[in-house]
Parts: sequence; structure tokens; C-alpha cells
Amino acid sequence: MYAFKMENGSSNKALKPMDSEQLREYGHRMVNFIADYYKTIETFPVLSQVQPGYLHNLLPDSAPEQPETLEQVLDDVKEKILPGVTHWQSPSFFAYYPANSSVAGFLGEMLSAALNIVGFSWVSSPAATELEMIVLDWFAKLLNLPEQFLSRGNGGGVIQGTASEAILVVMIAARDKVLRSLGKKALEKLVVYSSDQTHSSLQKACQLAGIHLENCRVLKTDSSTNYALRPESLQEAVSKDLEAGLIPFFLCGTVGTTSSTAVDPLAALGKMAKSNEMWFHVDAAYAGSACICPEYRQYIDGVETADSFNMNAHKWFLTNFDCSLLWVKDRYALTEALSTNPEFLKNKASQANLVVDYKDWQIPLGRRFRSLKLWMVLRLYGAETLKSYIRNHIKLAKDLQQLVSQDPNFEVVTPRIFSLVCFRIAAVDNDDEKTCNNLNRSLLDAVNSSGKLFISHTSLSGKFVLRLAIGAPLTEEKHVMDAWKVIQEEASFLLASQVK
Repeated sequence: MYAFKMENGSSNKALKPMDSEQLREYGHRMVNFIADYYKTIETFPVLSQVQPGYLHNLLPDSAPEQPETLEQVLDDVKEKILPGVTHWQSPSFFAYYPANSSVAGFLGEMLSAALNIVGFSWVSSPAATELEMIVLDWFAKLLNLPEQFLSRGNGGGVIQGTASEAILVVMIAARDKVLRSLGKKALEKLVVYSSDQTHSSLQKACQLAGIHLENCRVLKTDSSTNYALRPESLQEAVSKDLEAGLIPFFLCGTVGTTSSTAVDPLAALGKMAKSNEMWFHVDAAYAGSACICPEYRQYIDGVETADSFNMNAHKWFLTNFDCSLLWVKDRYALTEALSTNPEFLKNKASQANLVVDYKDWQIPLGRRFRSLKLWMVLRLYGAETLKSYIRNHIKLAKDLQQLVSQDPNFEVVTPRIFSLVCFRIAAVDNDDEKTCNNLNRSLLDAVNSSGKLFISHTSLSGKFVLRLAIGAPLTEEKHVMDAWKVIQEEASFLLASQVK
């Protein structure tokens, strides 16, 4: 059905729970299967075209009683699983934000799976804890973060699963810091501030942390600031809440919002957070990777005022999912809120406070050896190669923005900063906004149902906006040009139909 095949000729011996020679044999075959997938990835529709529930009709109702062969399983992957996969590693995947995979990241994942440690505390696998501290310090230095975020002081870095987890743990830390001072009854008065462009994970964090939703201030942004949060809006909201006897305690600023890569003014926001004794968290999940390049470091100027900073290496830094990097200035704020010390986990190193136990920096107890893949990415590619990789995607986005600007049928909705272009079919004089939005919605559906590429959308000031985010490892100039050609062709067809 699809354009790749796998080798036969496996051993008929029963598969053991673990056996080095069987692992070598099966591992080689799996790597070949995966390599063939990547070699032929452009033959697949980028966006899966299946209907809900499709897989229930293809797989049995219960697990097999007897073992099956690897060939049987991989045949099912080809015939039944891959049709239901949206191919995030396709060079024509331009939706959401990227989720990078790489040879180095893949090798790190293999090694992590092989060792399969559960690194909840230092003693459970010392190398896992210490390597994580080291690579987070390396990365902090690439970003030129303040020294307070490095592990040699009171701060440090930790790998979370996602930015959603990162924002939750720092909100819990900030909450408990206030409640220890003012008492538990103050919870109902705690107020959180963000812009209407802040990721929805903030709302979920508020729900999980017990913050009353009526105390979540979502401040309006508009095109006059390219959808960045205005300090004046924040000051007005904080002053109003203080007058009402409420307690401002948490502010989230964003560098590279999901909708349009807006960049909040960190220095001004941080100054206001400090004067009002609020925890200031900076979410740079997507754009943080670009800030290792000196010319883009300016976008996190003001990070020295933040209490915590987060970016996702698994988005745009060639590190396979999941690998979300969180730095805090005060590690004890995290550990006081999140630590547990059951008898069965007690050990001399932890009891003597000689080590970091990352179980106390996160929600779950168990954790994978995720630092291995980031370590491999940093070592096998090197900082200069990684900077060039990011710069190339930004150049491709800049070129696309120019093409969009030159086409009279389209308009760029908000200025490009990194590798995301926000655009739409432009409204004509006699079009109302609803008509224009419906036209762009139809364009999105037509483009994605073609299978040739996948883009996503957002809404800015009531406008339905198309988002094309460049960042997949296999993406080259030809893929961007081909995508633009498909978009133009589908738009021309829709516009012609509208005239009729």
C-alpha cells in the first residue's frame, strides 16, 4: 500500500524478555524499518485522512494468546497504523509548531530506553541526575541566562515533560510561597495575570493549582503591539485587584506566542512583577531555541527579572519529544512545594542534602533519562550547527513572507519574527469579515485535505488566520515553495468560484 518494504528472514526462536543477540537482530530490523519510513515519508499524506474510529474496525477485540512475528506486527503498522498517523516529521508539516526528531535525538532515546532507569533521586541513578544538571547549565549558557539560573547556586534547571508541566510546577511553588506567609485562607484571593495570547496550559495550571478561575486575569491584546501584552494593561488590572483586597501572585509572560509569535516586554513586566511581589514566569516554549543565536537573544532581554524560564528543546532543537527545559532562580521554592520523603526512598546522600533529587522538582515520582538525548544533540551537532539549522528555517519563513506580500490575493496579518508566517486571503472592499473568514476556513480545509501539506490556523482580532510554521528537520526551500504553490492554486479556485 505504501512505498517502503522491510526485510524478511527472522529467526523462528521464541522472543525472550531480554536477550542481547535477539535485541541485535530485531533492533537492526526495526532501525531499517524506521530508516525506510523516513526515506519515503514524502509519499504519505501529511495530515491523516482517516475517519474517527477507523482503527477499531481493523484490529481484534482482544490481545493475542500466542506470540506473533515481528513481520506481522510491522505489516499491521504499514497497513493499519500509518494511515492514521499525521506525519509530524514530514518536510511539508507546517502546522502548530514543529516537534523535531533527529539522528542524535533518536540515538539518545535508544540509549535511554536501553538503560531504562527510573531516576527519581540521585541514588537511583547518579549519572541521570548529574548529567541533567550539567546539560541544563550548558544550555543556560548558550542562552546567556543569568547566573542565578545555574545549578551552582540556589537555582538550576530541570527537564519536564512539557511546558504545561513546567508552568504548573512553578505556579504551585509560587502559590505555596504566598500561602506559607499569609495562610491557607488566602488561596481564594490569589490572582494570576496573562495576556489573551498566553498558551491555554496556563488556564489548566490554574485549575489544577486551585486558583479560582474568576481570579485569572486574561488581558486583551491587539495589533497595535503585535499582540504583545501592554504593561499599562497589567498595571491597571493589578491596581484594581489590590484595591479590591485581592493578592496578585503570578504573572506569565511569553516569548513567541502560539498564535503569532508575539513577544511580551519582559523587562517592563518583570519590573512590575517585582514591585508587586509576584512570581514572574517566562514561557519561551517555541522561540527559546532561536535565542541561542546572538541576533535573536534580544527577544529574551529582561529574563533577568524572571523567577522561572521555560523552553522546549523538543520543538525546534532537534531533540525528540519529550524534553521541556525549566530553569528557576530558587530551587527551594519548588522543593518545599513538591517534595515528599517516604521511608522507602530515604538514603544517606539525600538526607545529608549533598545531592539534587529531581522527584521534588516535578509532579510525578518517576522520570526518564531524558538528558541523554539533549546531551547527544549538543555534542553530535555542536552549537554552531544548531544555530545554522535555526537560521535556515527563519530565512525560509522570511522568503515565504515576501512571497505572500507580493501576491495581491493575500495579506500578512502580523509581522514575522521567527519562522512562523501568519497570513490569509485578503478581504476585498465589499467583503464583510465573516465572508472573508469563511473563505479562509475553506482554504485551510482544501489545502489540508490535499494531503500535500498541513497547516493550522488561529484567530487574531476576529480574523481567521492561517499559520505556516517552518521547522521540520527535513524541510528545504523546495518544500516551502511547493506548499505556497498549493495554497495559491487552492485560493485561486476558491476566489474564482466566489465570483461565479
